[in-house]
Amino acid sequence: MAKDKFHYEVKQALVYEGWNITDDPLYIKIGTIPLQIDLGAEKIIGAEKDGEKIAVEIKTFSLLSFNTAFYDAVGQYIVYREALEIIESERVLYLAMPIDTYEEYGSELLIQRVLTKNKIKIILYESSTQHIVSWLK
Repeated sequence: MAKDKFHYEVKQALVYEGWNITDDPLYIKIGTIPLQIDLGAEKIIGAEKDGEKIAVEIKTFSLLSFNTAFYDAVGQYIVYREALEIIESERVLYLAMPIDTYEEYGSELLIQRVLTKNKIKIILYESSTQHIVSWLK
């Protein structure tokens, strides 16, 4: 599977924030169904605390149609989240999307309802600076 256009930039942004990239990509298999999430990462919170683990699905939303890209991203997110619940429930899934895309479409009523009702966690990134702007939980 081809990597998204800003795969490297999001990966570097996570590293800059102290995340250790453990999987690139994160392969999981549920029964006979193989899945490939863009990144797996973990962060040690403290010497005696459990580390935090995340999985990140990176999207550029560079298709001609935002709607089509959004349908694809939401569908993938839901399937990946369910798969992680089965085999690695401590890992939290995030959808990484460009900040400019979120600023353009994120306030739309339908987009907000879909994100909220499906409890989609988002990482907003700025690709040109390899910087994470915000974590929306």
